[in-house]
Amino acid sequence: MTINIRKFTENDSKIWDDFCNHCIQATFLHTRLFISYHGGRFIDYSLIIEEENKIVALFPAAVNPSDSSEIISHPGITYGGILHPGNLHGDKMIKVLLLIKKYYELENFSKMVYKVIPYFYHQSASQDDLYALFRLNAKRIRCDLTSTIDLQSNFKMSERRRRGIKKSIKNGIVIAEGNQYLSDLWIVLNENLSRKHDTSPAHKINEIKVLCDRFPKNILCVCALLNEKVIAGILLFISSTAYHSQYTASSELGYETSALDLIFEFCIKIAQQNNKKWFDFGISNENKGLTLNDGLYQFKSEFGGGGIVHEFYELNLIQ
Repeated sequence: MTINIRKFTENDSKIWDDFCNHCIQATFLHTRLFISYHGGRFIDYSLIIEEENKIVALFPAAVNPSDSSEIISHPGITYGGILHPGNLHGDKMIKVLLLIKKYYELENFSKMVYKVIPYFYHQSASQDDLYALFRLNAKRIRCDLTSTIDLQSNFKMSERRRRGIKKSIKNGIVIAEGNQYLSDLWIVLNENLSRKHDTSPAHKINEIKVLCDRFPKNILCVCALLNEKVIAGILLFISSTAYHSQYTASSELGYETSALDLIFEFCIKIAQQNNKKWFDFGISNENKGLTLNDGLYQFKSEFGGGGIVHEFYELNLIQ
């Protein structure tokens, strides 16, 4: 059977999202509904893979904004990868990745960066793409480290985190959930990032509100209140297998009262109640993975998590 590749167009948006719903690695970040919120920020170069005129896989991708000779899957989302419903195994995955490579080569790109989907998002085992990357001589160029709890294991929270939870309760912290707290959380987040790193959030508040409106079942704001004022909070991204902490922020008062300890305990419990397999705290890296914020990583790990990597591969397209 012949496999063909064609470039995604806006007219494909509905069939793309419909197909995404059946892919065993895809999350809502892979949908056009999510990717399109970027507007014209990226030059989209996503691909649709077909066999016998039926879609068998998707490849979200766009041109690197800082290097027009490079394609990235995908610069606007945390992870990209080949998306399929479980039908690409072994040699067939190698063939598909080779065809993707040749397609971009003919489009005069010199490199392709492949952002691997961490396996805790997989609904079933699906790492044939990693083997295919190896067979095509791809080079791993970056590796970030995230702390992730296997909620079906006998994980244990450290005594220090338990003391923090008790301290937070003693100080009268109240946990509240709902996207009505987004604006207040973003004030705390902006102050936090400005104070610590002299930077600002990747998403502006208006962008986050748009995404929350588009994905009311996938994005949730959870905050710690003291005297009805937001002093800390996190933004959860929810997929079929995992709860992921996309943003975490605390004011000085939040740190003093250990508000984040109580927040994370609450979020871990609701992830369990909703039958999720994983709770992911997000990466603790800077400098493209070369620097690990060990204090931050230890804090996250003390809730009972273990390390899982986010991998980035580079494929040379020039013969």
